[in-house]
Amino acid sequence: MAKTYEEINEKIRSGEAVVMTADEVVDLVKKKGSEKAAEEVDVVTTGTFGAMCSSGAFLNFGHSDPPIRMTNIRLNGVEAYGGLAAVDTYIGATSLIDPPGKGYGGAHVIEDLIAGKRIHLQASGPGTDCYVRKSIDTYISLDDINEAYLYNPRNLYQNYGVATNTSNRTLYTYMGKLLPNMKNATYSSAGELSPLLNDPHLDTIGIGTRIFLGGGEGYVTWQGTQFNTTSQEVNGVPVKESRTLAVAGDMKQMDPAYIRGLDITGYGISLAIGIGVPIPVLDEDVMRRCAISDEEIYAEMVDYSLPSGRTCMQRYSYAELRSGSVEYQSKKIRTSSLSSLAGARKVANELKDWIEHREFLLTRPSHMLPREGRVKPLQERRQ
Repeated sequence: MAKTYEEINEKIRSGEAVVMTADEVVDLVKKKGSEKAAEEVDVVTTGTFGAMCSSGAFLNFGHSDPPIRMTNIRLNGVEAYGGLAAVDTYIGATSLIDPPGKGYGGAHVIEDLIAGKRIHLQASGPGTDCYVRKSIDTYISLDDINEAYLYNPRNLYQNYGVATNTSNRTLYTYMGKLLPNMKNATYSSAGELSPLLNDPHLDTIGIGTRIFLGGGEGYVTWQGTQFNTTSQEVNGVPVKESRTLAVAGDMKQMDPAYIRGLDITGYGISLAIGIGVPIPVLDEDVMRRCAISDEEIYAEMVDYSLPSGRTCMQRYSYAELRSGSVEYQSKKIRTSSLSSLAGARKVANELKDWIEHREFLLTRPSHMLPREGRVKPLQERRQ
């Protein structure tokens, strides 16, 4: 029996909605089948908590007296963008402190703001007739400034590769420390809990979809950068990097438990974010896709010691990866996850709790995301 967003929201308002996390519905569908499960369940909550480098925050400081047009901006010594209006800035998660190498960057500034800490603001500008001031040195907090919101151009990668290292030296990458001679392999996904693996073709997720973002409410604003629909699929889901989402949300609603600055040894700064997406069970097809398990979701292992031309060495299910080791050509390789499964479960359960307590309604997308997308390489040209 088909349902509508309006019918599901009415059940949420009345406290009658049945909400389950994505890992819970795996067992339900095994026991009762997708048709019966679709009749019983109204919303499936998903979650992930991992590094999402393509993230950042827009901030508006308000005007000082006399006012300044800020063109060079530092927050706790971290460079922020000075090419917006007088007192607007964007600070990227991977932006570095000056001098670099101190294990602190834009992601930590964002975490510290959300945690209520005071941030050292140093800014300068050219001075003009309407913005006479040329420099300012002060301290700010999230409560002091006007708007502060995350705007993340690429979050929630639909799937990602497994990284290993066949060389005889240790590699330090955004996939973590890769030991020589394939002594380990790392991956980064919540698997059966991951939002875009439960709605692989984005049939219910689009522009305007309300989500859990960093402990507060957020929204899908666009397709994410490097949005790709051409990846091969197994069991209806991609086996490598595919779709992504651009998302935004009010930092003043967020919880530092779900926003963490990272210093990835030998690589640099990133931001770990907890994100959850509610999936309305509109029909049996939606439920069947949400019931996909770690045994049915595959990722491709690639050799990060190759500077380019990385190709699939072998595919592994997330059940195999989560077991702690996999085999490749009779060699046992230790596996570990860069994203937090415990954090993903916490996100999915928190979102479930919001919905069950009538604190979170679903939104119908105002516009669906592209059915086709392809990633182009950067070409080197002389002219």
